[in-house]
Amino acid sequence: MAYVTVPKDLTRVKSKVVLGLTKRQLICFGGALLVGVPLFLLIRGRVPTSAAALIMVFAMLPGFLLALYERHGQPLEVVVWQIIQCSFIQPKERPYQTNNAYSALVRQHQMEKEVNAIVQKAKARGAGKDAGKAHPRRKERDTGHHPKV
Repeated sequence: MAYVTVPKDLTRVKSKVVLGLTKRQLICFGGALLVGVPLFLLIRGRVPTSAAALIMVFAMLPGFLLALYERHGQPLEVVVWQIIQCSFIQPKERPYQTNNAYSALVRQHQMEKEVNAIVQKAKARGAGKDAGKAHPRRKERDTGHHPKV
């Protein structure tokens, strides 16, 4: 009886379309053929055949790399874009910054203490200045008796 091993991790299994190639590989190989074969046919009369074949291979190489190369499950263009970002776009030095919840609470407590101190000063200043005087907009009230009905 023949045994076939089935991988436990099915995330790396890719669906094959034709001849055991994925859709991405078919597109990239087709593009490489569309570039390489006409180039070979155009330059083989001007240069030796071996040189024309070598030029064709170098012209088709990017298509093959795009079709076949993967690093950590990412295709070549993603890897190249990450290298470009890391090397040229993003800053070289990235300072370590945290969002410390405890320090935010301490700053909030300090601000509340300052606000309370300002309010207490204002109350003390207002109580000393207006001691015994009624507020000018307030009407004089009775001594707590209800109005007669």
